[in-house]
Amino acid sequence: MNYLVAVLSDRIEAEAAYSALEKEGLPMKQVAILGRGYQTADEYGLIDPNEQARKQAMRMVIWLVPFGFAAGTTFSLITGLNTFAWAGEFGNHFIGGILGGISGAMGGTFVGGGVGLVIGGGDALPYRNRLKAGKYLVVVKGSEALTRLATRTLYQFKPENIQGYSAPES
Repeated sequence: MNYLVAVLSDRIEAEAAYSALEKEGLPMKQVAILGRGYQTADEYGLIDPNEQARKQAMRMVIWLVPFGFAAGTTFSLITGLNTFAWAGEFGNHFIGGILGGISGAMGGTFVGGGVGLVIGGGDALPYRNRLKAGKYLVVVKGSEALTRLATRTLYQFKPENIQGYSAPES
């Protein structure tokens, strides 16, 4: 599936572009306008980078807490540290595991969230920012021939930005 996203400065331009695409014979179920009074980014399915970051962080935490616990316990066993004398030998190893698990959770939260924010959003964040600034997006999805036709049609409206994407069909 191919996508074409054009950023237009106001509602009138977006509607004119939509009408021009309709005159060119594009199937209108494959054309959408995003912006005030039309679909929102969430309704269209534009990825929220913050939500992606949260999901990535949770995946990292789920994996890193058990590994952190095992690493903390192993470290305590290898070094033989008696950091918490009141806890006894087993208690020291268990507390070492707990502290390792906490470290794993912190690492998963910070690294996983940061990675999710950097790679999870792609171009979605700039498009969301443009929508917040009052701009409009005209999105066309379909075959390569359809998006090429739409590109030629949309260029006459001098969009601020026009970008094509290819996504594997699922």
